Amino acid sequence: MARVRGFHGLRGTMRLESLTDRAEKRFAVGKSLFVEGSDAPLTVVESGPDSLGWRVRFAEVTDRTAAEGLRDAYLEAVVAPGEELPRGEFYWHQVVGASVADVDGSVLGEVVDIYRAGGADVMVVSGPAGELDVPLVRSVVQVFAPARGEIVVDGEALGLRGNDEPEGGAEPEPKPEAGA
Repeated sequence: MARVRGFHGLRGTMRLESLTDRAEKRFAVGKSLFVEGSDAPLTVVESGPDSLGWRVRFAEVTDRTAAEGLRDAYLEAVVAPGEELPRGEFYWHQVVGASVADVDGSVLGEVVDIYRAGGADVMVVSGPAGELDVPLVRSVVQVFAPARGEIVVDGEALGLRGNDEPEGGAEPEPKPEAGA
């Protein structure tokens, strides 16, 4: 839902980078968030948007020192019944593990992580050629079906093909000038 990016004041208020489209609901007073991999809840007691994201204070984080221990931590929420996303939308954890292929049929790997860069989400795909950052934008992603474990991307748009350099990396032979 969010990543802890900084702090505000001495009472443990944190500055969060929102990773959700539903920040008003997720950061509402009384809601619980969890540090990634933890079962201990953090209960929102104060929140509001600011110029960099959200300022949130949790009941369990009472001072700046405690807040500083959470720098760069990812915060998660439990999705309750009735909070499912509309058709065609997915939580990041539902996309991680999906297979990614090029439109030419070659397997690029599987999604191992997702992060937000600017206004777009970016999938980290790990496969035979190493790690590849794939922006989740229409010009690149041709099929997005993580529910069935399938994502197809345009490798040419990612610069994976279409290199005009001659085989072997040799320079092309110069063409004779007209009239020579």
